[in-house]
Amino acid sequence: MRILITGGAGTLGSGLTERYLVADHDVLVIDNFATGHRGSLPDSHPRLKVVTGSVADKDLVDRAFAEFAPTHVIHSAAAYKDPDDWQEDTRTNVEGTINVAKAAQSANVRRFVNFHTALGYGRPDRVPVPVDAPARPFTSYGISKQAGESYIAMSGLPFVSLRLANVTGPRLAIGPIPTFYTRLKAGKSCFCSKTVRDFIDLEDFFTVMDLILEDGAPTGVYNVSTGTGHTIKEIFDLVAAHVGVDLAEPVPEVEPGADDVASMVLDPSHTIATFGWQPRYSFEETIQRMLAWYDEHGVIAIYSHLKAPA
Repeated sequence: MRILITGGAGTLGSGLTERYLVADHDVLVIDNFATGHRGSLPDSHPRLKVVTGSVADKDLVDRAFAEFAPTHVIHSAAAYKDPDDWQEDTRTNVEGTINVAKAAQSANVRRFVNFHTALGYGRPDRVPVPVDAPARPFTSYGISKQAGESYIAMSGLPFVSLRLANVTGPRLAIGPIPTFYTRLKAGKSCFCSKTVRDFIDLEDFFTVMDLILEDGAPTGVYNVSTGTGHTIKEIFDLVAAHVGVDLAEPVPEVEPGADDVASMVLDPSHTIATFGWQPRYSFEETIQRMLAWYDEHGVIAIYSHLKAPA
């Protein structure tokens, strides 16, 4: 395969890049390194080309497609780190997605895989959230990502859009796990939001991606998750035990902010039935594997799509 990966220096993109290079596929990465890191990719590899720039730059995207001639596209690029920068979210997540989709049409790609966020569901009526639940995003990130998915759906491309749970693996730089790990190691205070999330191991994500990229595999929209929810306090307790911190008083727990969702757990049953896929790692195994990676490599950076609490 000749695989073009947007956002290829992020957690998911860089992990997939490594996987496909080992399998002797050709990979082209487009990344502006706003949240991804150049060090997450090999310095040089005969099958890897890295293009520095944003998917919002139509000329750059068109040149990359024309020169590389991809057979497959994985659209992982996303803007999310400033909840108030609606313009940047729109440029990247909507206009950038349109640029990538249009270039993929011209290239007649065999598969187009889009990474979406569970936040596209907004505040769901029930959890776990089925894949046919209505899209009701209410944050800039969720709204713009949902719009991007909608444009892909109308493109006529052979596409798969994955509504993702919290994928946890090497180089993870967003969410409570790196936050708690870094702060507790530094002796700093923490708090937990009273929220529930589902976490899935990167290796389990890889296995479903392998099935999705097969020629003739089903298209459409799918949830990728374990289907089980866990509180942020459960994350904190596992991290605190791992780093050997015993608090004199319980960690403060706060109500979710106006831009947050109390419970977001995705129902993967349609994905499991369609692809014959099953998550392998338990919640505890997933978190411990992540913490072991931080012990060896450290935390590069921490980002969040949420506003800081007042």
